[in-house]
Amino acid sequence: MQEERRLAVLRAIVEDYVATEEPVGSKALVERHGLGVSPATVRNDMAALEDEGYITQPHTSAGRVPTDKGYRLFVDRLSTIKPMSSAEKRAIATILDGAIDLDDVVQRSVRLLAQLTRQVAVVQYPTLSRSTVRHIELVALTPTRLLVVLILSTGRVEQRLVDLAAELGDDEVADLRSVVNRAALGEIIADAATALRALVPAEDAAATGAVVDVLVEAMSDHRSDERIAVGGAANLARFGDSFDSAVRPLLEALEEHVVLLKLLGEATAGEVLTVRIGHEGPYQELSSTSVVATGYGPGDEAFARLGIVGPTRMDYPGSMAAVRAVARYVSRLLDEG
Repeated sequence: MQEERRLAVLRAIVEDYVATEEPVGSKALVERHGLGVSPATVRNDMAALEDEGYITQPHTSAGRVPTDKGYRLFVDRLSTIKPMSSAEKRAIATILDGAIDLDDVVQRSVRLLAQLTRQVAVVQYPTLSRSTVRHIELVALTPTRLLVVLILSTGRVEQRLVDLAAELGDDEVADLRSVVNRAALGEIIADAATALRALVPAEDAAATGAVVDVLVEAMSDHRSDERIAVGGAANLARFGDSFDSAVRPLLEALEEHVVLLKLLGEATAGEVLTVRIGHEGPYQELSSTSVVATGYGPGDEAFARLGIVGPTRMDYPGSMAAVRAVARYVSRLLDEG
């Protein structure tokens, strides 16, 4: 009973501190929250929480603020992630449903996450190496020139032009389209490239070799595997009181995409959310920063990660709900695409 009451006091301190940005005193807790006990009992509970390292007194005032350990207990004891409101769900659907391609999905997602959480949003582009081939299209632009379109399971589309040594008729283009799709369809990139290379001697045709060459080159293009989109840096202006400890290091980190990817961690798809609080992160200089992240991708596999980064004084339940909801929606878009 005592432990549950102290957890309720900690939860109230976290919620009030995030909302007011001011250290929280026992009188305020009694007035704002129906804790059902006297101010003296609340003071005793706060003293016990401070002794255990869950809250601390930043200066000589009577107020207390949560520590990293306190935030961690608060997050770990969340029985469920609060559901998104109907308005928030509509906003997600309205913004993301209008996307026209993968770039648009990523850019819309990062803006949406920043708006929903009022934090810095980070979205990684799907990594090419974990993609599978959804379709290969060949379009005859002229009798000696083809447009080769590679469509991947992540929604990524690669286009290449191929100049042929000899003319190809419509039937020959259709046959070649069938051959390359039979070899590569549904295969992960590495296996698809191997299967396509094996076609060249078997088909014994210059056109096949030319098409296979550009497809393999497109599948080997890893330039965007560590590409990310970042949005909402202006949200950090809300945390001016912690500029030197939290905002300045984070602004510097925003310029290093490798750092941001490491902050997101090895997040997985589905229901699993990763919450790293303060000193739990990989960089000591970002010890006043928290990260909420998850993976996204079609099915249960995470092709990439997305999340939010901000000072430890954040709305964890709301941020967790937003990150999970956006990841689910993006995953569904990719699955349908």
